[in-house]
Amino acid sequence: MYMFNVLKNEINFKMNHPSKLLLIILSILICGSCQVKVEKTGFDEPENPNPISDSAWESVDKGFHAAFGSIDKRYKHHLPPSHEPAETWNGSAWKGERKNVQLMLWSANPVENIKVKLLKLSGPNGGAISEEQTGIHPVRYVLTDEFLNGCGRRDKDTIPAHLAADILENNQEFNLKAKTLRPVWITIDVPPNTDPGNYKGVIQVSCKGGENKELSLNLDVLDLTLPSPDQWKFHLDLWQNPFAVARWHDVELWSDKHMELLKPYLEILANAGQKCITTSILHRPWGGQTHDPFQSMIKWTHMGDGEWEYDYSVFDRWVELAMDAGITDQISCYSMVPWGNQVRYYDEDSSKYITVEVKPGSEEYRDIWKPFLVHFREHLEEKGWLEKTAIAMDERGLEEMKSMIALLNEVSPEFSIALAGSYHKELTDDIDDLCVFIRHQLDNQIIRERKKKGQNTTFYTSCARPEHPNNFTFSPPAEQAWLGWYAAARGFSGYLRWAYISWVEDPLKDSRFRTWPAGDTYQVYPGPRSSIRFEMLRDGIEDYEKIRIIRSMLESGQETKNLSNLEETLSQFTVKNITKPDAAYWLNKGKDELGNLSLQIE
Repeated sequence: MYMFNVLKNEINFKMNHPSKLLLIILSILICGSCQVKVEKTGFDEPENPNPISDSAWESVDKGFHAAFGSIDKRYKHHLPPSHEPAETWNGSAWKGERKNVQLMLWSANPVENIKVKLLKLSGPNGGAISEEQTGIHPVRYVLTDEFLNGCGRRDKDTIPAHLAADILENNQEFNLKAKTLRPVWITIDVPPNTDPGNYKGVIQVSCKGGENKELSLNLDVLDLTLPSPDQWKFHLDLWQNPFAVARWHDVELWSDKHMELLKPYLEILANAGQKCITTSILHRPWGGQTHDPFQSMIKWTHMGDGEWEYDYSVFDRWVELAMDAGITDQISCYSMVPWGNQVRYYDEDSSKYITVEVKPGSEEYRDIWKPFLVHFREHLEEKGWLEKTAIAMDERGLEEMKSMIALLNEVSPEFSIALAGSYHKELTDDIDDLCVFIRHQLDNQIIRERKKKGQNTTFYTSCARPEHPNNFTFSPPAEQAWLGWYAAARGFSGYLRWAYISWVEDPLKDSRFRTWPAGDTYQVYPGPRSSIRFEMLRDGIEDYEKIRIIRSMLESGQETKNLSNLEETLSQFTVKNITKPDAAYWLNKGKDELGNLSLQIE
C-alpha cells in the first residue's frame, strides 16, 4: 500500500509527462505481478499433496497476520488458525529451564522477505535474558502418512500422505505463499543465575511492504532452579546411528570429517539428558531393518587354531567422541543375542568375511563369545569403562536370554546387562537396565523394588500399538511431553526410543519408511536440525525433573495435602486416558498443578 501511494503521487505530479507516466504504469504492473508470484518459500519443501481450501480463507482479513499459537498443535500449512489468535504470550519458568513458544504467521496473499527477531527480555534490577539465550526456528514441513496397523510393509502409493510441521530450521528470511501458514518455534533458555521476577520481551516480525508486527512476551522467572541436563536423573536412551550420518553427508565412515559432523548431533542429545552411548559390537545386530544398517564398531579377526584378534579403534573413537559431547553414563553394546543370531568375522586363512549362525546355549555360541568377552573385558578395564558398559539386547526371547546370561555370568560377570523387551520375573535380578513396552503394564511394586537395588526400569514406544502416545511425524506434539509425565507417574527411571538418527532416504522431505509409520526411525534431522517432536520430548523430561524436585521438597516438609494433590494429578497419566489423541488435555492439567505448586514452594 505504501508503494502504491508513492506511485499515485508521482502520477499526479507528472501528468504532463506521458513517457514518464507510461514507465510508472509499467512499474505498477510489474510490481503487482511480482507480488502474486511468490513460488518459493525459502525452504526446500515437498509439494502439498492436499489442495489448498479456498473457502477456508474467504473470511481471513487481507494482509499479513502474526499471533501466538499452542506448542501442543501441528498447524496445517494450507489452513488459517481456527482459534482466536493472541498477540501476547504469558508464561513462567524455573531458572535453568527451556521455554518453548510457537508463533503463527499466515496470509491470504503472498508475503515476501519475512524476518523474525526476539529482542532481549528485560527483567528486574536491570537483569535480562539475552538474545543469545533464545532461538528462532521457522518450522519446515515434511511428508508424513498415517498409523494404519503400525508395524509392517508399506506402499507409499496406497497410503494417504500429507504435510506435517516438524523440522526446526535455523533462523532465516523466508516467504509465505498465498493462503498458507508458517509456524515459527521459539526457545528461551533461562540462565540458572537469572534473578527471579517478570521479564518482558518483544518479537519483531518484518516483511517486504512494511506490514511489520510486534508481539509481546511476559515470562515470570520463579526462584526455583532446574539442574543442568548432565545432572538430570531421567534415564534417556535414544539409540544413535552414526552410519546414517556418514551416508547423508557423503563422507568416509569414521573419517575425521565424519567425527566432526557427528559431534553436534551428540551434543543436542546430551543437552536433553541422554545417558547411553549406542555401540554395535558385531555386524548388523538388528539385521538390515534400517535404511543405513549398523556395521560393527569392532573388527573380529579369526587367526586360526582358536586364536582371535579384535580391533577396537573405531569403538574407542566413537565412545570417546560421545563422552566428550557429554554422554557419559552408560555404553550399551549390541548385541550378544543379535537378530538372526549371526556373527560375522574376518577369516585370516581364507582372507574373506564369514558369517555364522550361533544360537545361545550351543557349543558354537560359547566358542565364539567366550574369547571375545575375556578380551573385551580386559580392553574396557584398560580404558576405565568396564563399570559403565552393558551388554544390551533388544526384544529377545526368554530362553535365549537365560543362555546368554549364564555364559556372561560365568565368563565376565562384571558386565551389566540391558534389555528392551518383555519382563520376565526369573531375569529381573540379572537385568540392570530393563526397558518394557508401554503397553505391558509392569507392576509398580516391581519398579520400586528394582529402584531400591539401583536398577533402572524404563519404558519404550514403537511402531506397535497403541497408536497414542508416540513420536511419529503425525503424532500430536503434546504426546512427546506426556511421556515424561507418564514416567513420573509410574515411577519409571526414564524412556527409550530405538531410533534417534536412523534416517530414511530423504528425511528433510519425506519422513515415510518402507516398514513403519512415518518418523518412527528418527527424532532429529540432518543439519543438525531439531524437531517439534524432540523439543517436546525434552520439555516433558524437564517436567519429570521438576516433579522429582518438588516431590522431594514436599516429602521433606511433610506437606501431605500438596503431595496428595500432586499424586492425584499424576494418577491421570495412564495409557488408557489417551487412547485418542487428547494428551494435551492431561498435559496442561498437569502443568497447571505443577505451576501452582512451584509458586507455593518458591
